[in-house]
Amino acid sequence: MGDKGSNSRNPFDVEMIRQLVALMSEHDLSEVRLRHGDASIRLRRGALVADVSPPSPAVPAAPSSAVSGAVATAPAEAPFRPLSQIKSPTPGTFYSAPNPDAEPFVKVGSRVSPSTVVCLIEAMKLFNEIQAECSGVVTEVAVENGQAVEYNQVLFKVDPTG
Repeated sequence: MGDKGSNSRNPFDVEMIRQLVALMSEHDLSEVRLRHGDASIRLRRGALVADVSPPSPAVPAAPSSAVSGAVATAPAEAPFRPLSQIKSPTPGTFYSAPNPDAEPFVKVGSRVSPSTVVCLIEAMKLFNEIQAECSGVVTEVAVENGQAVEYNQVLFKVDPTG
């Protein structure tokens, strides 16, 4: 079926991923792994989980200066605040508003609760409302309206202390 040169490309196109997501839903599968040559794909379904793991510390010397009794400096006054991440539960197309003429569900500065709808992800012509599943203030919208997103891609960052 004309697959000359297809070995050099990723055999898992968006349409195939959409079909796999539909099959996973239809058969209530939580994970699918496929391999074709060197290319592989793993799709997982499940609830969004707020990822509160902080990035690697950028200033490891700050705690030691506070312990040594040195005068408090600006880095000691601004402690690191871990951010929650709202991730895409499925590959698809990200929509920030319910329709093109409407205001976005949320934007930077918006307060969210676990049940707040933050966006829509369209997959296989189905529009899935994505809820924050965490509380706080949106600090970053990591994708643009109409952008294709992957499974587990960060969509929003939320300050849980905000």
